[in-house]
Amino acid sequence: MSLWDAVNSVPGLLAVAIAGVGLIVGSFLNVVIHRLPRMLERQWQTECAALGSGENQGDLAISPYNLLVPRSRCPHCEAMIGALDNIPLLSYLFLRGRCRHCKARISLRYPVIEIVSCLMAAITAAHFGSGWPAVWAALLTWSLIALAAIDFDTQLLPDAITLPMLWLGLLLNSQGIFVELDSAVFGAALGYFALWSVYWLFKLFTGKEGMGYGDFKLLSMLGAWLGWAVLPIVILCASVVGAVVGLGLIAFAGRDRAKPIPFGPYLAAAGWLALLWGEPLSKLFMGGATQL
Repeated sequence: MSLWDAVNSVPGLLAVAIAGVGLIVGSFLNVVIHRLPRMLERQWQTECAALGSGENQGDLAISPYNLLVPRSRCPHCEAMIGALDNIPLLSYLFLRGRCRHCKARISLRYPVIEIVSCLMAAITAAHFGSGWPAVWAALLTWSLIALAAIDFDTQLLPDAITLPMLWLGLLLNSQGIFVELDSAVFGAALGYFALWSVYWLFKLFTGKEGMGYGDFKLLSMLGAWLGWAVLPIVILCASVVGAVVGLGLIAFAGRDRAKPIPFGPYLAAAGWLALLWGEPLSKLFMGGATQL
């Protein structure tokens, strides 16, 4: 019996295993959330320098910067973070949320992302039970967490995540993992076109851009994974929650009305809910008009 068969033979063991992996993945997601936008910025600066005089192009290429290099350091004292201080969740608790060297406070976001990654992946795996769909659903969950956090920080939804995940969703559904292939293809196309249409209608009537192209690609990605039938409920849930949060920030937190509010976190949250409970949500909010 293979290890995979052994894991699947014990009810709930796969969910526990994915939860454990989720803590490790959550630690990696913290790296992705922090570094990927900066990697894109360096890439854009390099491309601009190449189109210009090229005088600064060499400066940007001096030190490599990616998801693996350089090693993690304390943002306050620049001390290298050792392996024992980089154990998901446990290191934060052992160090009491402070740097070992300078005692500066470590952002609470790091353990929060790790815990959320663990819990959401475990819920997803428990929902889908044993088998590969649980693993693929956990991968989608982790991608949505990264996209939501990056968009919240920078109002960017990197193509480096959305486009590979879009194609992976289509490939998986060519085998009917989550929905039939035709539903996935229409979901990808309609997901992009729906928000693209809203974008241009809003710009036509207001002269302003209401959202970014990354939002189109994110909804297209969700359509490729979950099919076209869940798109109305995803858009509805994301829009309602986004509007409520936005109005709350303006009314109670004094947020500037002119400052844009990222839509990606709400799309990601609605997409994850649709992954698990798309059909019941559609029946609840839309009277069963859409069927998965």
